[in-house]
Amino acid sequence: MIVDHIYPATGRPNGTVTLAGAREIDHAVRTAAEAQREWVALTVDRRRDLLIDLADVVHDRLDELAGLNVADYGVPISFAGTALLLERFLRHFAGYVDKPHGVSTPVNGSFDINLVEREPYGVVAVLTPWNGALAVAASCAVPALAAGNAVVLKPSELAPFAARHFGELCAEAGLPAGLVGVVPADAEGGDALVRHAGVGKIAFTGGGTTARKVLQAAATNLTPVVTELGGKSANIVFDDADLDLAATLSAHQGPLMQSGQSCACASRILVHETVYDEFLEKFLAVVAAAKVGDPTDPATVFGPMISRSAADRILATIETAVSTGAGELLLGGNRIGGALADGYFIEPTVFGGVDNASALAQTETFGPVVSVMRFRDEDDAVRIANDTPYGLNAFVQTTDLNRAHRVARGLESGSVWINQFSDISPQGPYGGYKQSGFGRTGGLEGLREFQQVKNIRIAMR
Repeated sequence: MIVDHIYPATGRPNGTVTLAGAREIDHAVRTAAEAQREWVALTVDRRRDLLIDLADVVHDRLDELAGLNVADYGVPISFAGTALLLERFLRHFAGYVDKPHGVSTPVNGSFDINLVEREPYGVVAVLTPWNGALAVAASCAVPALAAGNAVVLKPSELAPFAARHFGELCAEAGLPAGLVGVVPADAEGGDALVRHAGVGKIAFTGGGTTARKVLQAAATNLTPVVTELGGKSANIVFDDADLDLAATLSAHQGPLMQSGQSCACASRILVHETVYDEFLEKFLAVVAAAKVGDPTDPATVFGPMISRSAADRILATIETAVSTGAGELLLGGNRIGGALADGYFIEPTVFGGVDNASALAQTETFGPVVSVMRFRDEDDAVRIANDTPYGLNAFVQTTDLNRAHRVARGLESGSVWINQFSDISPQGPYGGYKQSGFGRTGGLEGLREFQQVKNIRIAMR
């Protein structure tokens, strides 16, 4: 099926997308299975070098890939650098290919040789969200390849272009044909992929509602799944923080990051009551000064929502928050008109004095809407931060190292960032607590997500 792709900055088509159905999915999985056997038959140094070659190809096409990110979902070009993340993951995990993956252990009452080995699953299905196909290719597809698997990558029909080009670059770099199959698809194609008996493991990044459907479908073949899901992250600003830095970090990690359309966004900002007013003044000034507009303009930092339906949903959330008194609307709250009226632009929106029990503070908006609230002391801050069903990220702004350690250990979150943005790296495991998912991508933990363990015991007589 061929559908128009709508560019969210203008509301007009900017290309077409061919969506895979069950037949195309079956072909991709079967082709990947054949390619995987070819892949693991190569020597480890050859596989390592091919991943490095792919990193070199990606490096040469960083500008192209960034431009395709903009075309995909209207992310400003100033924030479209996830292709660089892809290159970094490729170079890092290429180094794991020829390193030991298993161990030899003694066994009780015997001199037998006992080997514990780590082997690939075969074909890994990677389902990416529209707001980060290259980032998920980096964090999931790359370690899966390093572990010896093939990958069938399903980008969202809302953002297919960058992922599709990545598949082309894999072929250009010399990877076996079909080892990385890219199949843009809608929900029907995604369901066929996660139900396919030829898939050995599933990596899903997206929302909790879809994750439940993925898990139910994966149960058909008892296929294991690793998930990275939503967030409602807290950003705690203590009274000893550098408030200018905290205001900038909070603005760019909150309503401005991909226009709030990121699971990593810190949409609940907790501020110590003694610096609340001072912080809020600085924070609102940074948000208000952000340039909104054409995503291809390097000066733009705030772009559109992904679709008309997303914009309508976010505006409805804002209207409900105002009508129920969930907090005081301090900035924004409206659809942007004028020269941007045809696109799906909503003003960066800030509510103050928000009740953490409100839907505004508890439900992931996935838009440029943040809640600012007061806290009294460390215990109060940690309590409020943890009072959510999510646990993907947490942020702490403080100049007290002891406090940073104490608070970080008390937060129910897969990642805690102290005085910085959520700067995902291939060396660090990333994933959630609670309803933000399970399993990890990145680091040694991320590699092992895509390896299954085998024990081999050899009798010695």
